Amino acid sequence: MALYTGGLNLLNLFDLSLMGRRDTIALEFRDRAFTFGEIDSRSNRLAQLLWRHGVQPGDRLCVYLTNCVEIIDLYLACAKLGAIFVPINILYRDREMAHILNDAQPATLVTDAAIDSPVPVWRPSELTAEARGLSDERPAIAGSLDGDTPVGIIYTSGTTGTSKGAVLTHNNFAVNAVNLVACWQITSADRFLLALPLFHVHGLGNGLHSWLLSGCRMRLLERFDRQTAAETFLDFRPTLFFGVPTIYVRLLDFPLEQAREIGGFVRLFVSGSAALAPQVLEEFRSRFGHTILERYGMSETMMNMSNPYIGERRPGSVGMPLPGVSVRLLDAEGQPVAEGATGELHFKGPNIFAGYWRRPEATQAAFRDGWFRTGDLAIRHPDGYYTLCGRRSDLIISGGFNIYPREIEEFLEEQKEVAEAAVVGVPDQVRGEAPIAYVVLHSPVAPDVLAERCRQKLASFKVPREFIAVNALPRNAMGKIQKHLLTRPAELAKPLQTGGTA
Repeated sequence: MALYTGGLNLLNLFDLSLMGRRDTIALEFRDRAFTFGEIDSRSNRLAQLLWRHGVQPGDRLCVYLTNCVEIIDLYLACAKLGAIFVPINILYRDREMAHILNDAQPATLVTDAAIDSPVPVWRPSELTAEARGLSDERPAIAGSLDGDTPVGIIYTSGTTGTSKGAVLTHNNFAVNAVNLVACWQITSADRFLLALPLFHVHGLGNGLHSWLLSGCRMRLLERFDRQTAAETFLDFRPTLFFGVPTIYVRLLDFPLEQAREIGGFVRLFVSGSAALAPQVLEEFRSRFGHTILERYGMSETMMNMSNPYIGERRPGSVGMPLPGVSVRLLDAEGQPVAEGATGELHFKGPNIFAGYWRRPEATQAAFRDGWFRTGDLAIRHPDGYYTLCGRRSDLIISGGFNIYPREIEEFLEEQKEVAEAAVVGVPDQVRGEAPIAYVVLHSPVAPDVLAERCRQKLASFKVPREFIAVNALPRNAMGKIQKHLLTRPAELAKPLQTGGTA
């Protein structure tokens, strides 16, 4: 197999494993094991096939699949061809799919689903079979790619309007992987259990890249299954696990004896993609003997901050900036805020995306003086730790006072009857806006009781005007609450208690 020469790109990092550990078991999926050499050869053959089918550097290749080995093959093949990998959320349906296909204008769509597509559709099993007889030489073009070459477009969840494609480069992914492997001390000795979807930047940018850079052994799951999760942990005995808050809530259902055994061989649990409730962190620590490491990232930036691997992992905090990431907290006028005051997070660094796909105006609006505007509100503490306060768009202004929903949500979730809470603002004739709270309950509780507890601990203007019990909060595929869907739809509300407070 020929080595390539040329600009530095992700393949320089991946080859530490793909070539340096060719005979080492790299991946387990559905009772089959693959060496790093096999992973390299499979993706080389697929890259040769895509080239024969006319896929050129810069072409987009959309992928709509559940977790499987073929997603890894396709991603690496794109990286080797200079094509752009565009994963699509497997939960998306016709309207969302049509938007992405029309926006990305891909050369092809790879999927097993029956989809009416405006572009050619290829089946992954057919591609794999056709590629099997081709040469496993790496395409020569791989050597001409540099760090600024786009390698992926990740479509944001689109909480308002249609989703936008964040263009991520080889450098973006590379610096993210190097940071995580270094800061979380991921090595080839680790055993990594990955249940996160590879269509999301969490599973792709953190999971897949940390695995390929470190050379650890990874078991990939098609999805997280709460029914078989304990058995999977005990069988594979991972040392490393990445999850989202909803997964960690499910892990709390493990019997105490199993939780203790699992805590004995896992060295690091990481949580992200949504805020982890402090009480979940505390209960997990009590049952598993581990403090979950919480971090903070975005589709446009990947990882920005992290609690330390060695040091205090503070409940409710996302830690400190990762190496190379510069941070500013600014008010609405773009002025720095005082320490301890709430401001919008702005970032600058090699992790920041190249812009939104074919959206120059949206890209320009996303930056202020060269700094990426996250829309996330935070407080910086004197010792350098940051605490998120919610989204700028979630901010409720009631009677001239700023209300940050997360503060109220965390207080409500401390109540023994409340499993989850989401606070949103609704129009108010007198105050402009007023907060209302949607709650998922463990056990019945009267709205007036919750209101009185809030009045005892929170400023009066922060007390929700109404408490609405719902069966579940609407979430996206990564467990992030979709507050824009909380517009009081009848199907969400239970008939038990709705009510109000003065």
